[in-house]
Amino acid sequence: MRDPYKILGVRRDAGQDEIKAAWRSMAKIAHPDHNQGDPTATARFAEIGRAYDTLKDPRKRSLFDSAARMAEAKAAAASKADENTIMQQRNAAREAALRAKAAQENAERVMEELARAAAQKAAADAARQQQQSGAAEAAEEVVERIFGARAASGGGRSQAAGPAPGTAKRPEPAKASTEKPVDAPKADAEQPVEDAAAASAAVLQPLSLLTSLVRRFTGAPAPAPEKAPDQTVTATVAVGELLKGGRLTVDLGEGRDAIIQLAPGMTEGYQVRLKGQGHKLTGMQRGDAVVTLHIAPDPHFTVDGFDLHTVLPVTIENAVLGTEATIDGPNGPLSITVPAWSGSDKTIRVEGQGLANDTGGKGDLVVELRIILWEKPDDKVTDLMRSMKNGLFL
Repeated sequence: MRDPYKILGVRRDAGQDEIKAAWRSMAKIAHPDHNQGDPTATARFAEIGRAYDTLKDPRKRSLFDSAARMAEAKAAAASKADENTIMQQRNAAREAALRAKAAQENAERVMEELARAAAQKAAADAARQQQQSGAAEAAEEVVERIFGARAASGGGRSQAAGPAPGTAKRPEPAKASTEKPVDAPKADAEQPVEDAAAASAAVLQPLSLLTSLVRRFTGAPAPAPEKAPDQTVTATVAVGELLKGGRLTVDLGEGRDAIIQLAPGMTEGYQVRLKGQGHKLTGMQRGDAVVTLHIAPDPHFTVDGFDLHTVLPVTIENAVLGTEATIDGPNGPLSITVPAWSGSDKTIRVEGQGLANDTGGKGDLVVELRIILWEKPDDKVTDLMRSMKNGLFL
């Protein structure tokens, strides 16, 4: 059955006298005797009678009003749910694109870090090899200089000490002498011992120097290993958790967890660096873990920096005339005033109802107005809009 109020053309709060007068007027106009050429006149006359029968009976009228209110509430809820679903889908698509972009950037950054680490390691190995080669050459040069000089000096002394091997000195004839024989000096007997000690000291001194050089160049501590690239992790946090603060547990993989303290200044994309809690690669120091905060979709709010955005559906008459409305704020219900002639591009800003920033303040709650239509078309509104479109509205 169609809306009896619309059939009789009366308001929902019309009294019985007004309803009865409307019924009489429309019944006369739609009576079949006055519309014999209209095949739909009988049906329209019967529909007017049923509408009047419903509205003149208080019980039937109350039942219809209750059913109409339930239908309107259900339609409004469905419309709001559809709108929220669309917004969630858009937000999910936008967040998926952001996550894909962040993952690509992270992958590129990891590859750059690995390439840089490999280049640094190769340069360090080459420098170390060059240093060791230079040290060996220096040691060889020192040994050559020391032992070469000693060898040269020792050879001269042996040549001066006596004739070359294989030659003999011709003996002279013995001569008789009456002089008293004299003992040979002891210094001549001890000279070979002193030469041997000097030669031993000359050998031990360069050997000690060589050992010191080897110990210096080969016993130096190895350079510290390179640091592994950063490990990037995304942590999802709810709007309510950011508003209340507290701690957030982050899964770093490999059975490792980290605890992050939620503090003012944190919002979408905020990064926390955890020293020494990242990747562990062979031959490299453990890197850092970089945790990026991602705010989970919320049925009531979207996050823009430190501001929270929400949507308020407004009917056409309330948008034109203005109204008072109550919305769900982050800390409880809030009353706001919708000014007259507010379009869908109108926003109402409630200061200090957003996320806490890092300067001791808070963002705002931004209420976005959305004009909605009634569930069913209204003839009067349709006629009014048609008149305005055709330029007949005064």
